[in-house]
Amino acid sequence: MAKKITKQFKILAPGGKATPAPPLGPVLGANGVNPGQFISKFNEATRELNGRVVGCIVTVYADRTFDLEIKSSPSSVLIATALKIEKGSGKPNTDKVGVLSQAQLRKIAEDKMKDLNAGSLDAAMRVIAGTARSMGVTVEA
Repeated sequence: MAKKITKQFKILAPGGKATPAPPLGPVLGANGVNPGQFISKFNEATRELNGRVVGCIVTVYADRTFDLEIKSSPSSVLIATALKIEKGSGKPNTDKVGVLSQAQLRKIAEDKMKDLNAGSLDAAMRVIAGTARSMGVTVEA
């Protein structure tokens, strides 16, 4: 018989370097997850990401056990990493913070493909390009 799911929630945390300190610990505790167990399991699963922010879907069961599903980093984090910028523009329509090449766009789209609802690599590249434009990043044609 399958376990009864009580909660399912999403979090963002630095891969391999998560701590039970706020903001992560209180969110886990409020949802019935032991922060110490979660942190050790999460850090082990994301050790190779070395501090890059990743998404995680946590499923909590009635017997207080949990499963975690590691997702890829948010598109904005991948774009900022590729361009070596700290954050996007506050005024993306006027202030541009960088230029994303087609090769960088393709690499990011390939990394995110399994987490996007795009049917092809070209569609995934258009999704990532839209995120880049909303960050104030110019995409090369």
